[in-house]
Amino acid sequence: MSVLQHLKRPDGETLAYRTRRGRQPTGVLWLGGLASDMIGAKATMLDSWAADSDRSFTRFDYFGHGESSGAFVEGTIGRWTEDALAIFDACTDGPQILVGSSMGGWVSLLVALARPERVKGMVLIAPAPDFTEDLMWDQFSDDIKALLNDGKIYEQPSLYDDNPYLISPQLIEDGRQHLLLRKPIEVTCPIRILHGMQDIDVPWRRSLTLVDQCTSDDISVTFVKNADHRMSDEINLSRLRAMVTSLCEEVEGR
Repeated sequence: MSVLQHLKRPDGETLAYRTRRGRQPTGVLWLGGLASDMIGAKATMLDSWAADSDRSFTRFDYFGHGESSGAFVEGTIGRWTEDALAIFDACTDGPQILVGSSMGGWVSLLVALARPERVKGMVLIAPAPDFTEDLMWDQFSDDIKALLNDGKIYEQPSLYDDNPYLISPQLIEDGRQHLLLRKPIEVTCPIRILHGMQDIDVPWRRSLTLVDQCTSDDISVTFVKNADHRMSDEINLSRLRAMVTSLCEEVEGR
C-alpha cells in the first residue's frame, strides 16, 4: 500500500493523501464522493491496478473526510474543489486522468475546467454535478428549507452509514456558486461515464444531461441495468478497471 502523507493547507488544515509513482506517462487521480474516504473499494482497487500497471496514482481525503483534518459540516463544494486542486498541483506530475465518483464527478469537472492543460481525460462514476441544488434543495420539504434558512444544520439520513449527513446552509449556498449543468461545460477532453440504472441517489438520466452540456465530442456512457449508486461489487469494479485502462491507453495513443 502507498504511504500515508499529509499536505498542509494555508489555513493550517491538513489533507491526507497516498500516492505511488509509476513509469507510464499518464497518472491517475482519484476523487471520492460525499462523506467517503480514500480507502473505499473503488479507490483501493485502482491503487492495486496502478501498482500492477506501473502507473502513478494519487488518492486523498477532502477536508472533513477520512484522515484529513477539519469538520465535515464546515465543508463546501468550493472548499473540496480547492482541496482537489491543491493535491493535483502539489502531488501529481504531468498529464492526468481524473476518476471521480458521485460528488467527485462534480469536483473532477471543476478541476478539469481549472487545469485543462494537464487533465487529459475523465472517468466518472454516477457523476453528481449540481447535486446540492437539484438533488438536495429542490427535493427538501418546506420544513427542511426553513431549518436551513434559519442557519441550522439538517441531519439527512444516509443509506450507507448509521450517521446522517450533516447538511449546512453553507453547503447549499456555496453549491450555487459552482453549478455546471445550466450552461455548456467547456471541457474538451475524453470523458467516460459509468452509471447504474438502479441508482436512487443520482438518477441515471442526469448523466445524459451531462453529456448534452459538455462540449467534448468524445464522451461515452455505460449504463448498468441492475447496479446501484455505489457500484463497488466485483463485476462493476472490473468494469471500472477496464474503463480506466482503456482511457489511459487511448490518450497515450496506443
